[in-house]
Amino acid sequence: MSYKCYVCGKGSVSGNTVSHSNKATKRLFRPNLQEVRIIVDGKKTKEYVCTSCIRSGKVQKAI
Repeated sequence: MSYKCYVCGKGSVSGNTVSHSNKATKRLFRPNLQEVRIIVDGKKTKEYVCTSCIRSGKVQKAI
């Protein structure tokens, strides 16, 4: 699964996990993606969409 939103293109971002001793190790911040049935060009498809796009109404859900 690619960690990229179908609508807005939001993807993974790298950063650091910082421990109590202030030692930094690399990690990934991944978007909250959900597999949703949406309508694309008049056809129903399953795509991975981030929850912010679902809540804001950027996606038309297929029923």
